[in-house]
Amino acid sequence: MTMLPYQAIVLCAFLQLTWASSLSFPSDFKFGSATASYQVEGGWDADGKGPSIWDRYVHEFPGDIKGNATGDVAGDSYHQWREDVKAAAKMKLQFYRFSINWPRVLPTGFANEINPAGVKYYSDLIDALLAEGIEPIVTIFHWELPVKMQDLGGWTNPLIVKWFGDYARVVYTLYADRVKTWLTLNEPNTVCDYFYNSGVFATRIKESDFAPFLCNKHMMLAHATAYRIFDKEFRPKYKGKISIAPHALWIEPATPEDEALAELGRQHQLGRYSHPIYSKEGGWPPSVEKVMLEHSLQQGHTESRLPAFTEQEIEFMKGTADYYAMNQYTTYVIRPSKAGDEAGMWFLTGSPELQATLYHPEKATYGTAYILPVYPEGMRKMMSWVKQQYGDYPILITENGFSSTGSQLDDHQRVDYIKNYLEQILLAMYKDKVKVMGYTAWSLIDSFEWMDGYETKFGLYEIDYNHPNRTRTPRLSSFYYSCVIAERSLDVAESCYKKDSSKVSSDDKNEIDKKYSPPVNDEL
Repeated sequence: MTMLPYQAIVLCAFLQLTWASSLSFPSDFKFGSATASYQVEGGWDADGKGPSIWDRYVHEFPGDIKGNATGDVAGDSYHQWREDVKAAAKMKLQFYRFSINWPRVLPTGFANEINPAGVKYYSDLIDALLAEGIEPIVTIFHWELPVKMQDLGGWTNPLIVKWFGDYARVVYTLYADRVKTWLTLNEPNTVCDYFYNSGVFATRIKESDFAPFLCNKHMMLAHATAYRIFDKEFRPKYKGKISIAPHALWIEPATPEDEALAELGRQHQLGRYSHPIYSKEGGWPPSVEKVMLEHSLQQGHTESRLPAFTEQEIEFMKGTADYYAMNQYTTYVIRPSKAGDEAGMWFLTGSPELQATLYHPEKATYGTAYILPVYPEGMRKMMSWVKQQYGDYPILITENGFSSTGSQLDDHQRVDYIKNYLEQILLAMYKDKVKVMGYTAWSLIDSFEWMDGYETKFGLYEIDYNHPNRTRTPRLSSFYYSCVIAERSLDVAESCYKKDSSKVSSDDKNEIDKKYSPPVNDEL
C-alpha cells in the first residue's frame, strides 16, 4: 500500500472534520414540529366553544373546499390530544408548536366570557408536553377569528388591536407560568394579502385596494400590543420570549437587472411585516412607502392606500420581538410586468403596485401543493437576507414541510425535503454566520389543509380519517426526523430510520390500528 505524505493525511483529516462539523447541529439547536388548532382539533362546537370564521365558512360554502370537507372533526385532537403528545414524544421532539383557537377560550372573542372547558383543554395539553420533556410553543392566533369580530370588520377595524390585546392577556394569565416561547400571529401577510386579494378563504371578501393594507397595519399594532402587555405585566414574573411568524417567501430576480425589483418585492412581501418591528428606524419600509404613494396618486387617490403610522405608533412597535420567526417553504421569481400581462395577485402571480409578475423557479420540484415549489436554496438566502436587514436576531424556523397526497407511509420525498432544507439551514449557520434557534417540521400529523381539504397531506404521521379515533400512523419521515434529532446531525445512516419504518407497512393496517389506536379513556 502506498503511504500518503503526512501533510496529505492531515489535510484529509481536516477536510473530514470540517465536513462532519458542517453536518452537525449545535447543542442549543432545537427540533420540533407543529400544528394549527382549526386544522387538527375538531370539536368545532364542543363544550361551549364559540364559532370561528372557519366554522361558518365551511358550513355556508362547502363547495369551496375540495371534497366538501370541513374541520368539524379533522384529526380530532380535541379528544385525541394524548396521541399527539405520544407521537411527539416518540420522535423525541424538543418542542411542539400548537395554536389556541380564540373562540374555544373566549366564545365571542371578547374577554368578558371565558370557557372553562377550552381553558382546561390547553392546560392539560401543556402539562402533558412538559411531563414528556417537550417545550410547548404557543401561537395565539392562527386564523380562527371569532365570527362576531369578523362581522364588526375583523382585521380592518382598528378596534381589533385592543380586542387582540385583551385576548392575549387572558392567554398569558392562564399559561405564562408554563409557556416560555410565544408567537402572536401566524402568517399575517397571508391573512392580509392573500385572503383579501384572492377573495377565497374564510373571510370570503375580495377587496384589494384598502383591506390588505388596513389589515397589515392593525396586525402590526395588535402584535406590538400583545408584546407590550407581556413585557410589562408577565415577563418580570415568568420570563419568556415572544415573536411573530410571517410567511417568508424568498423572491429571486429573473435577471441580474431585476435585482432592485426583487428587493422591492422582498420588502413588499416580508418587510411590511418585519420592518416596523426589527429595523432601527421602524415604520414601513421606505421603498414600499414610496411606490405605494406613487401608485395611489396615479389612481386618483389623494393619499397613499398604505395607511401611515403616527410617530407614537412607530415607537410603540419598534423592538417588539425577542427573536425572528419565519414560516419558510418556497421561492418565487420576479420580473417587470410586460404588455399583455394580467395585473397579478400578490403574492402568487404578481403585483399591480409594483408592476411586477411572479412565477416559479425553473429548477423547482413539486409536492402536491403547486403553490409551494420546492426550492431549498431559498431557505438559506431568506435567512441571510433577514440578518443583513435586521441584524443578528436569532431565527426560529416555525414552519417548513412537504405536501403529498394519498396514503404514503414510505414518504421518501418528504425525507429528502427535510434533509435538503436542513442542509441549507446548516450552510446559513456555518457559512453565513446566521444565528438559528431551531427548526419546526410542518406538520406533526395530517391536517385539514384549508381549501385543499384532506387531499393534501403534510404530516409526519398519517391520519386515518375513516377511523373513529383518527388513528395516527408514523411515516418514514417521522423515523428519519427522529434519527436526525437523536444524532443531532444530517449524517444519518438509512439503517437508523428504515429499521423502524420497516415495521410499518401499508399492507398491515390491522396491526397498525391495534398498536396506535387510542383507548377511549386512555390516560397519559
